[in-house]
Amino acid sequence: MSVLRSDLRPGVYCDSIVLMQLQSTLADLPGVEDAGAVMGTKENLSLLRDNELLPDTLPEAPGPSDLLLVVRAESEEAATAALGRVDEFLARRGATETGEYRPKTLASAATQRPRTRWVLVSVPGRHAARVARDALELNRHVFLFSDNVPLEEEVALKRSARESGLLVMGPDCGTAIVNGVGFGFANRVRRGGVGLLAASGTGLQAISTYVHQAGAGVSHAIGTGSRDLSTEVGAITALQGLELLSRDPDTQAIVLVSKPPAPEVAGRVLTAAGATGKPVVIYFLGEAPEVPAGGPVLVVTSLRAAADRALELLGPGARKQPGVAVSDRDPSTSAAPEYGDGYLRALFAGGTLASEAVLTLRDLLPLHSNIRADRVEPLPEPSRSSGHTILDLGADEFTMGRPHPMIDHDLRIKRLEQEVADPEVSVVLLDVVLGDGAHPDPASALAPAIEAATKQPNLEVVALLIGTDEDPQDPETQASILSRAGAQVRHDLGEALELVCRPLGVHGRWLEDQPRTAPIPKMPAPQTAPTPHPVDLADLQTPVSAINVGLESFYESLVAQQADALHVDWRPPAGGDERLMAILDKMRT
Repeated sequence: MSVLRSDLRPGVYCDSIVLMQLQSTLADLPGVEDAGAVMGTKENLSLLRDNELLPDTLPEAPGPSDLLLVVRAESEEAATAALGRVDEFLARRGATETGEYRPKTLASAATQRPRTRWVLVSVPGRHAARVARDALELNRHVFLFSDNVPLEEEVALKRSARESGLLVMGPDCGTAIVNGVGFGFANRVRRGGVGLLAASGTGLQAISTYVHQAGAGVSHAIGTGSRDLSTEVGAITALQGLELLSRDPDTQAIVLVSKPPAPEVAGRVLTAAGATGKPVVIYFLGEAPEVPAGGPVLVVTSLRAAADRALELLGPGARKQPGVAVSDRDPSTSAAPEYGDGYLRALFAGGTLASEAVLTLRDLLPLHSNIRADRVEPLPEPSRSSGHTILDLGADEFTMGRPHPMIDHDLRIKRLEQEVADPEVSVVLLDVVLGDGAHPDPASALAPAIEAATKQPNLEVVALLIGTDEDPQDPETQASILSRAGAQVRHDLGEALELVCRPLGVHGRWLEDQPRTAPIPKMPAPQTAPTPHPVDLADLQTPVSAINVGLESFYESLVAQQADALHVDWRPPAGGDERLMAILDKMRT
């Protein structure tokens, strides 16, 4: 009979990547059946309870800055031995660090790097606004990866930043590229004339990789965060980004991607886009706003179309090398198996990719999803699929208290195994997104579960692979691993969706209906009114120097890109005690 044992370490803080590594190490030890390594938040305790890993009693109630380790093992001896290895793991990890001085606070880091202009924040959401506010007070731009930041905090941060000529990219900003250096989850793409502005991380990644594969490049990519174009926020970062890219001499065409904005916000954004003096390609997922024909603003209806349109605007002379064909379409193999029944289960790490899949398939299939959209049934319980289901596994309900699925594939592997166990499932779709900040070898992590799935009769697995030849994971190697495991690999979302429709007996050649060319617009002179507090264009043009607060993997990716970077050895203030933190905040004001 299994035994469950725990070890509580008060005041020992680890970020989500260290926790993931520690949990994996414990789970792989002899005699261990399952393991958990979490900070003692209410959400994490609930997660342990759901996985039957929360002991009935603990020596004391864990707090958010306490490390809780749990092991389910075959015997008392195995559990004790496993928990006894924790100190060895932490010591070994400490020994592998470079040994450079790591400041304890953002203020001391700013003193050490006085010319640094960027601060990356990826601490837990309840602390993120405080860290971002400190960065703004130190006159730094903020890349705010953290989610679960209250909306009122976002509004206050962005208004404060705007008044100081600073950017707040986020919260919930997954990707940015500044002067060739990726922040957060970003693919390595060559420099070029396309400037990107996106409220979506994987949407930005998909477009940037398509541009790179075509032989062109990206000037800069500014993330806004998922709520920026809401009524409450008012597109503060998007409007700043349009104005900034309009002044950037390296940006020849701009692409703006977002979920549909609030109507009054859409009007302001479209007006600002038309006044930049540059062509602007707009993709509002699920909506196509009316714009004057032949004008500087062009509306498209997919990620692929956004990239294609930007490439047309650049012209062939902007391609720094011959483009690589991205299309996987092979007319000779169009007669794929058609079973005509069964269900689709799509398990996405990328929210924008999942949203576009929902918008594309909702008129062909009766869909269920945790993504809100017209004509799509919400899932009563996200942990259980129903009929044809498309899931965004990077949504808050899945990432609360655990690493993002682009970093840790454990949740997605378990969900894949759950879906495959359903005899009514006939096709599974996965996205595999490469780049800095993401899992170092996602194909190898997913391959065993894919191989087991494809051994099921009349069941196919399709893998959408997003990446470039410059990414550290090497897309050719990743594609080979996925193919050997039995997955059908595609590099374009539209073609991946065509492929998953075949076993379902659905025929949707929507790509052929997309207009591929349009007249190049005649550009008016820039009409942007002087901005009271413009962002300094030099901050985009000078070599990137950044301070990282949060996930150490983001610091490591900056260093790998040869950017000047400093990592803060951050710990929750006041030991994570919410009451004491509130008192400290009042003392500051």
